[in-house]
Amino acid sequence: MFPLRDDQPVFSTPYINYFLIALNLLISFFEWQLGWQSRALHSLIAQFGAIPRVEIGLLTGTPVFSPVAALLPLVTSMFLHGSWEHVLGNMWMLWLFGDNIEDYLGHFAYLVFYLLSGVAAMLTHIMFNANSQMPAIGASGAIAGVMGAYLVLYPRARVLTWIFILIIPIPAWVWLVIWAGEQFLLGAQSSLSYAGRAAGGVAFWAHVGGFVIGMLMIKLFPQRRHRYRYGTW
Repeated sequence: MFPLRDDQPVFSTPYINYFLIALNLLISFFEWQLGWQSRALHSLIAQFGAIPRVEIGLLTGTPVFSPVAALLPLVTSMFLHGSWEHVLGNMWMLWLFGDNIEDYLGHFAYLVFYLLSGVAAMLTHIMFNANSQMPAIGASGAIAGVMGAYLVLYPRARVLTWIFILIIPIPAWVWLVIWAGEQFLLGAQSSLSYAGRAAGGVAFWAHVGGFVIGMLMIKLFPQRRHRYRYGTW
């Protein structure tokens, strides 16, 4: 079930969304230059990815590193990816849903919303993987927050979706609820699996946490003033 585009119009240029996509691609290009499986990249991810055990240590008063070194990865981790497939998949979802949320919130508020969603998503992952020493990276938690906000604001929009050999429009609320439900089920499965806890893998709980936080937080952010809609101010 691959989304191709949505039919919810925007009435402003999503400069921050473009910036976030460009920044993620630029950093991924740097990672690619290091080599996706290189020791240098592994060292970079270990330093700037969020390691649950380190973050839990900070919260319990026994951080492995300094507080700054432990807190910084909550932000930097959302700009790192493990492969081109990883970053391109995330950026496509951000391209698809992010412009509408920026249009609703305005540029600066959207950036704050995105970063807070990413941090909340990572904290959710840490809560469910407290003993993990594997760095967690990726923008998907922040993007899940954007998707949660989209569900609240534009449930009746339609998402043109490629399903096997069919391309059909699906109501946004159906598409997003199916996606979120799948993430929840996969997260529950990984929590029940010792191998899932030990090996890490996809941070499904970060997706769930980001999505729920996005749904809740969008209610706290006011719609930007003088929003252009339907051709009039």
